[in-house]
Amino acid sequence: MIDQVKIFVASGSGGDGAVTFRREKYIPHGGPSGGDGGKGADVILSVNPRQNTLSAFSGKVHFKGGHGARGGSATKTGRSAEDIIINVPPGTIVRDSETQEILADLVREGDRVIIVKGGRGGRGNARFATSQNQAPRYAEKGEPGEEKWIILELRLIADVGIVGVPNAGKSTLLSVISNARPKIADYPFTTLEPNLGMVRYDDEELVVADIPGLVEGAHMGVGLGHAFLRHITRTRMLIHLLNGDSEDPVADYNQINVELSLYDDKLGKRPQIVVLNKMDIPEVAARWSQIEADLKARGIEQPLAISAATQQNVKALVQRMFQTRAELPEEEPLPAVMPLYELPPEEVPFTVEKVDEGEFRISGKRIERAANMTYWDYEEAVLRFQKTLDFLGITQVLRDLGIEEGDTVYIGEHELEWAD
Repeated sequence: MIDQVKIFVASGSGGDGAVTFRREKYIPHGGPSGGDGGKGADVILSVNPRQNTLSAFSGKVHFKGGHGARGGSATKTGRSAEDIIINVPPGTIVRDSETQEILADLVREGDRVIIVKGGRGGRGNARFATSQNQAPRYAEKGEPGEEKWIILELRLIADVGIVGVPNAGKSTLLSVISNARPKIADYPFTTLEPNLGMVRYDDEELVVADIPGLVEGAHMGVGLGHAFLRHITRTRMLIHLLNGDSEDPVADYNQINVELSLYDDKLGKRPQIVVLNKMDIPEVAARWSQIEADLKARGIEQPLAISAATQQNVKALVQRMFQTRAELPEEEPLPAVMPLYELPPEEVPFTVEKVDEGEFRISGKRIERAANMTYWDYEEAVLRFQKTLDFLGITQVLRDLGIEEGDTVYIGEHELEWAD
């Protein structure tokens, strides 16, 4: 799916006003009669709920409005150009390509914005007649149109987002609980684009998005991380699907939550239904009791175990989804102008200092949050945290400062022993 495009938009210029005079029989001294020019075309972005991707822009990136027609005689106004309507899917954010300024956040059906305004038509000479100047021989030219490059960025609008490591079975789950038909195969990264499906239960509906598998460093853009993570920002709740066939599903759970929080702290706090998949595999079913105990020990009250492939316990999951949605607080009504859901910039993402011989301190909101969310009793979690340090460039800074095996590293309230 194409979820970010850059396009050129140009509105039309207004038509020139006319300089004419009445030339009629029996009216030898006819006055000025030049009409106004027509208005140039606006370029308008409008939400079309039947679109869910930006693929329509793959073959066309230039959109130019027509110019207004010149004014005529007998004070006839020139024809205005017809506005250009560009349809975009719900959830489209519009940025100025040069300044990165947010121009619009188009969410609901009917939302529209004039992205470049057509030029006003020039006034004809009839407009300039006065008692002192009864025969003006001048008029206005039409106002020039506007042009700019803009970026369209799509953020899916869904009630529920399915997240997890690659190959956890997210696409299979979406296909069995909804009307979606995503591509499914037994290898990582089958899904390279989000998929949407409608889930119905009794008389209610939920829109569910299958978010492609996240990997370490997704918050930094690794593995197209930003392209995937931005689609979760509008969801109200998450299904955190664990791969039962993974070596350590609980460590995977921790890592995905770390990636979500590193991208946006609000995502890490989003309500989650934690679900272990692939219970149709005997080895997974045998491990479930221990995995369930480990999850509950970490504060997850009611983890579920399912098999998306055989639909085992899937109905219970669907019921839990609607029950959780019902328990969420009422959404605030959307304002007339949707604000941008944007991450606050961090001017200094981290600092590293040598506090004493053999002692170093790492500070920074995101890395301290990741440390607080890491299960230090899991070797794999520790190794993945080390990878996070690598992705952020902290490891290299520590080496430049002369860190050695066995030195002490402080991160927030944590005291760690350095090992390469």
